[in-house]
Amino acid sequence: MTGRLFFAPLRHRVDTADSFITHQAGTIMAVRHHTLKANGIRQHYIDAGAGPVVVLLHGFPETNYAWRHQIPVLAERYRVIAPDLRGYGKSDKPATGYDKRTMAADLSALLDSLDIGPIALVGHDRGARVATRFTKDNPDRVKRLVVMDNVPTRIVAQSMNAHIAKSYWFFLFHQVLDLPEALIAGREDIWLRHFFTDWCYDPQTIRNNDFDAYVEAYKAPGAVRGAMADYRAAPEDVRQDEVDADIKIRCPTMSIWGEDFEAVGGSFDMAAVWRGMAENLRAEPIAQCGHLPQEEQPEIVNRLLVDFLAGWEGV
Repeated sequence: MTGRLFFAPLRHRVDTADSFITHQAGTIMAVRHHTLKANGIRQHYIDAGAGPVVVLLHGFPETNYAWRHQIPVLAERYRVIAPDLRGYGKSDKPATGYDKRTMAADLSALLDSLDIGPIALVGHDRGARVATRFTKDNPDRVKRLVVMDNVPTRIVAQSMNAHIAKSYWFFLFHQVLDLPEALIAGREDIWLRHFFTDWCYDPQTIRNNDFDAYVEAYKAPGAVRGAMADYRAAPEDVRQDEVDADIKIRCPTMSIWGEDFEAVGGSFDMAAVWRGMAENLRAEPIAQCGHLPQEEQPEIVNRLLVDFLAGWEGV
């Protein structure tokens, strides 16, 4: 590895300012932000590195800023594309289109606009739901799949009881029309602080500038509504998932989860859940870790990703 980073030429893009990400080894790299219109919405994404394409899809309550520890490491070997999902970050926040098939179509249109073919796909939380639907709808396009701290929506719905409802209270609250937006407006920091404190093994994991970056993102017009719309799509997501529930994902799949997050590793046999989803599964629990493995235990996550992707040449 030379540590040099290249930025492949892109088409149909609007460039915005560089930002900087600090590698864990201390090297500072510039990443370029782009926007383009695909599938009818303006999508914001990061593009770094060169080589086979690895796509990173963030979850809630984050944006593509969540991948700041992974992008420098992966960009030494791969071209990394990290979009803000529909409704999040600097991407458009339309009123509709949050079912996972439509959000997967957003990614498909983005990749088509960039002339990108086969990919390795990494998704966390809500991004893992989009990644799973994308993989099922485009099985020949995804050559490696990584799902992080995610129980598929269909499984959550089938398992709902008093214990699960207590852990997944936000699934239910976020589906109430209008009320969450009204209660959260002007209190985005309180709302986010709850999740980042409760969901992390170390409640101080997300702090200072990192916390401020997320608060700023959710203060943007439509940002809270977009996240709520993502959850409000759950009934349609379940309907879509039930249609092909018996079809397993064929490509090599790795499931990563934090052992100390009650709603995932504490409530479900994650290896069994994902063996039911994928034919070729690698299961990787992470100790002393909650819901945000890529931020809480970035060195472990990076090592797992690099090892899982080793040998993949982009075809």
